Amino acid sequence: MVVVPDFLIKRIYQKGSLKKFDDGASFNLKNVLGPGFISGFNYVKINDVVYDAQNVKFIMNGQEYTSADVSEDHPIAFRLGQVGTLVVKGEQSVTEGVNKIVIEALNPEAGVVKLSVEDNV
Repeated sequence: MVVVPDFLIKRIYQKGSLKKFDDGASFNLKNVLGPGFISGFNYVKINDVVYDAQNVKFIMNGQEYTSADVSEDHPIAFRLGQVGTLVVKGEQSVTEGVNKIVIEALNPEAGVVKLSVEDNV
């Protein structure tokens, strides 16, 4: 299993990309680490609201991926330099000011990868 240090994982989040919608939010992730794969998203938490995998969508190169589309058997390639948008739907959780965001994703090589960042709308 590969271990990726927290300070490197945090660089994936594109600061200032957080957007608020009536029924959710979105933000961007950019692969600055190297070629890799995403085999799922366990959840996204914004402030105190948890969005489970069924309420998370990843959009990359015009293609939308849901939890039904991505698995260990069918990971999606996340190449170096690629940008993807993570969209969550459900209860509104984003507030004006600082928002705490936690993303728990799955990677075939590293297993569970947890990213914790803060961003403003």
